[in-house]
Amino acid sequence: MKRPRRTYSGADSARRIALAVAGVLLVGTMALLAPGSWTTHRPSVVDALFTAVSALCVTGLAVVDTPSAWTVQGQVVIAVLIQIGGTGVMTLATLLAMMAAHRLGLRRRMAASTETRGGLAETAAVVRGIILTSAVVETLVALMLFARLRLHYGMGTAEAAGTAVFHAVSSFNNAGFALFQGNLTEVQTDAFILLPLAAAVIVGGLGFPVLAELRKRYRAPARWSLTTKMVLAGTPALLVGGAATTLLLEHANPGTLGPLGWPHKVLNAFFHATVSRTAGFNAVDVGAMHPETWLFTDLMMVVGGGPAGTAGGLKITTVFVLLAVVRSELRGDPYVLVFGKRLSRAQHREVITIVVLMVGAIIVATVAIMLLESASLDRVLLETTSAISTTGLSTGITSGLSDASKLVLCTLMFTGRVGPMTLGTALALRRRPLLFEPAKERALIG
Repeated sequence: MKRPRRTYSGADSARRIALAVAGVLLVGTMALLAPGSWTTHRPSVVDALFTAVSALCVTGLAVVDTPSAWTVQGQVVIAVLIQIGGTGVMTLATLLAMMAAHRLGLRRRMAASTETRGGLAETAAVVRGIILTSAVVETLVALMLFARLRLHYGMGTAEAAGTAVFHAVSSFNNAGFALFQGNLTEVQTDAFILLPLAAAVIVGGLGFPVLAELRKRYRAPARWSLTTKMVLAGTPALLVGGAATTLLLEHANPGTLGPLGWPHKVLNAFFHATVSRTAGFNAVDVGAMHPETWLFTDLMMVVGGGPAGTAGGLKITTVFVLLAVVRSELRGDPYVLVFGKRLSRAQHREVITIVVLMVGAIIVATVAIMLLESASLDRVLLETTSAISTTGLSTGITSGLSDASKLVLCTLMFTGRVGPMTLGTALALRRRPLLFEPAKERALIG
């Protein structure tokens, strides 16, 4: 008697991805606890777990000083976790989709393949493209950083090469871990360091679907997909608007941009606008920024980068769709249009669901940490927003948090990296057929 075939759903793939990431986290934590990974003091289990989660979820929040607390072996473990978290998770998600796709119907298989912007036969090519893109960008950035560190700063060949590769991996994967003291504050006036890192952050944050389409159709913008159009319209707007706002709010702040000349003010304002969209490097002291800048940074972190890339956050496309829904509702339009294309009502609900869940998680985590700690609301809010958006910016309170608060942030980072991807897949594939049409009734709103 033939055994009945099991039907896979979006929830099955989501569960497999979450379990795979959890397994890598366990291995990474054990590797950081192993002798030879730490310098003078063995980290606690919570601190090792926090570092592993922050690296794998490409966040960059740190409870110990990365260059002084970890040996070369520990830094290699962190770099490997970053690489897995940035590009490997997306590759893993694609492979899991391939494993489940042959058991789904044609409609669901086609729905699953839309995440990679390729047909069913192109999935392997997409995986190769992800790996190749990562290798090319990281190699180019590493070479530029190596030349600068070797020739200008006089580092030895081995040290310059290791530092360059680590920062290239960290920047392209939007992680924000750095091996300089004070993250990147000691090189805040060096455009030859900051601009290559910013370029890698931007490219990684565009998302692999956008990069693949630009490579194929860069001369035919009229044929670009809606995703590519939204990401390419939103990214420059966020970068320019973020840099201008940061410059306006911080140009006279003696703790951040105040002491710098105007060229370096502009450079660091642009760099902050770039990394606050989920990279987490800091070339100026975030803890010394005005509270208004913290709030603006929270908004930038929530938005994040493009879908199916190394950035976190809600994604530009999600926010784009949400704003389009609001605009259409205010205008009384019968449907939602974005770049002349009508969005399905199912996508309206998916976007609203993701936004509400993310905002709800931030609120719950912020309240929980404020009950556990004595830090102010604005500092805790930046910490929780940074964690769930996998950014890594902090006002400096991370290392002083209790173990309970660190575990709350670990949960947020894990949710922020795995949650949106798996939730989006599950929502896209989950369709419950109705046996009958329920009666309609309109509730009073407002």
